[in-house]
Amino acid sequence: MKRTILGLAATLLLTGAAFAAGPDTMYGDSSLGKVLTDSKGMTLYTYDKDTKGSMKSSCEGKCIVNWPPFVAPADAAASGDWTVADGVDKDGKPIKLWAYEGSPLYYWINDKKAGDVDGDGKGGVWHVVKQEM
Repeated sequence: MKRTILGLAATLLLTGAAFAAGPDTMYGDSSLGKVLTDSKGMTLYTYDKDTKGSMKSSCEGKCIVNWPPFVAPADAAASGDWTVADGVDKDGKPIKLWAYEGSPLYYWINDKKAGDVDGDGKGGVWHVVKQEM
C-alpha cells in the first residue's frame, strides 16, 4: 500500500511538472508598488518600441547590452499570459525571450538588487509591469 501511494505521488509530481509553463516570476515590492520580477526579485521591464503581440523584440545592439532580455529556454511554450518572442543576444545570435501579455521582457543593467526600479521611464519607453489591483 505504501509503495502504491508513493508511486502515485511521484506520478502526480511528474505530471504536474510536465504541464508547468511560463517562467518563474512573481510580483515583488518596490518603491513603485508591486512589480513583476524574476525569481530572484529582479525587476522586469517592457519596451514601447516592441509591437505588442508581434512576438519579436526590437531591442538589438547597444540596446540589448543595457537591457538584457529575460531569456526563455529553447523549448519554452506559451501558456496563459506568457508567450515566447524572438530576439537576439548581445552577440546578435538568435534567442527566445519571455513575453508577458504580448510584450517581451527585459532587465535594466543598472538595477543592482531586488526591488530596484531605476529603469522605469528611461527614455520614455521603458516600463515596469505593475500588479493590477
